[in-house]
Amino acid sequence: MNKDNQILTQRREKADALAALGVNLYNNSFKPANAIKDLLPKGTHLAPEAYDETRFTYTVAGRILSMRKFGKAAFCHIVDSSARIQIYVKMDTVGEEQYAAFKKWDIGDIVGIAGKLFKTQTGELSLQADVLTMITKSLRPLPEKWHGLTDVETRYRQRYVDLIVTPETRDTFRKRVEIIRLVREYLNNRGFMEVETPMMQTVPGGATAKPFKTHHNALDMDLYLRIAPELYLKRLLVGGFEKVFEINRNFRNEGLSTRHNPEFTMLEFYQAYATYHDLMDLTEELVSWISQEVNGTMEIEYQGAKVNLAPPWNRLTMDEALVQIGGIEPAILADGPKVIALAKEKGIKLEEQAGPGKAKTELFELLVEEKLIDPTFITSYPTEVSPLARKNEKNPEITDRFELFITGREIANAFSELNDPVDQRQRFEKQIEERGDDDEVHPVLDEDYVRALEYGMPSAAGEGIGIDRLVMLLTDSPSIRDVILFPHLKPETKGQEQDKKKKPSCPCSC
Repeated sequence: MNKDNQILTQRREKADALAALGVNLYNNSFKPANAIKDLLPKGTHLAPEAYDETRFTYTVAGRILSMRKFGKAAFCHIVDSSARIQIYVKMDTVGEEQYAAFKKWDIGDIVGIAGKLFKTQTGELSLQADVLTMITKSLRPLPEKWHGLTDVETRYRQRYVDLIVTPETRDTFRKRVEIIRLVREYLNNRGFMEVETPMMQTVPGGATAKPFKTHHNALDMDLYLRIAPELYLKRLLVGGFEKVFEINRNFRNEGLSTRHNPEFTMLEFYQAYATYHDLMDLTEELVSWISQEVNGTMEIEYQGAKVNLAPPWNRLTMDEALVQIGGIEPAILADGPKVIALAKEKGIKLEEQAGPGKAKTELFELLVEEKLIDPTFITSYPTEVSPLARKNEKNPEITDRFELFITGREIANAFSELNDPVDQRQRFEKQIEERGDDDEVHPVLDEDYVRALEYGMPSAAGEGIGIDRLVMLLTDSPSIRDVILFPHLKPETKGQEQDKKKKPSCPCSC
């Protein structure tokens, strides 16, 4: 019998022994009256070895994280969702019967304690137990105290264990909740209305990506998990809602990486009678304010790099960035065939129908993107790669669009919206005509969206912000899996537990 099976057997034997003593291993009647965090300030005034003079009995519940058992006394630490506290258990206080049952408790058990506050000789605030209650018996051991959950894949697969033993993980997801709350607060305070749009769509649109496909039996029709809510949100602009936003899931049938998960969270918002310049100002204010609220500063560190989020942020056109950062001669950028030739020279694979706009965008991703550490808005994207953005009135080869980059990765994408139904139809048709083997471009034109534009959509600007990437930035998390509670992974194979002991494993698809 290997060590793991031996421990599981011992745990079950302890559980059987407790049940034989009449202990309810899965108690559903214990109700804690106090959160541990509320006890901590009540004992700050106590001197070592002093008891709370009120002798008030507090009732808490939590999971055992450590235990030190002696002859007729023991110490353990328990933790609830708010904090941790030391528990002192003395046989003379709880009685021989309760103490005998307590000695069969394990690290990982969820227990209830009623007792009084005091400080130990070393000055640690503790709760001396008067009553002990088993709430849930743990049949599996937690990771060793000093090693924690070090295997990365296990942390992602068994997030429930990661949350138990890794305080930094709990802090990250508390920050995620706070960041999303602050996004809502900011937009609500500025008159935006939160809405919900379909997750299953007949025509996947609003972005270029390969969708997940399913079939609705009753309607006998194919449906697609949405790749973006954009076209539905803009339908609401047509309907008269002038400021709308949605925070919800998008789904893209693409590979896994430190920046990509097939299911991810996006904020998308749209404002009538605004331009992409207005959204740049809004985005600067939103992100810098959230950083100040969550981290207490606008000067943060991400994976060792200093990042200054205080406005104003850098603003460059794509051509300016390619010249200043990418080192490309302006004369080359002005010559379409030369741009395409340069892209191919750099090893970029272009579709046969790709033009200079696509070549510029690929060169930007190769030569510039990862060098944009401090917040930088890149504007004037080629019309060729921006089928939903409004053309610039002075130069129809570019659009009124920006993407925001921080720490070398895209955080947001926005543009002044195209509201000309004739132009929109032509761009959709051209995109479909030139799709070639690109399965990220859907071959069906969204006729209903064009029809909506024909009723008239006000001038507007819209933006999408990747919530997961924003949380990564503000929590100094290196992988998107660190900020998604249950990220997608390859199926766990039989014997994987044994394999992980032999060599480190990688949770990605490489």
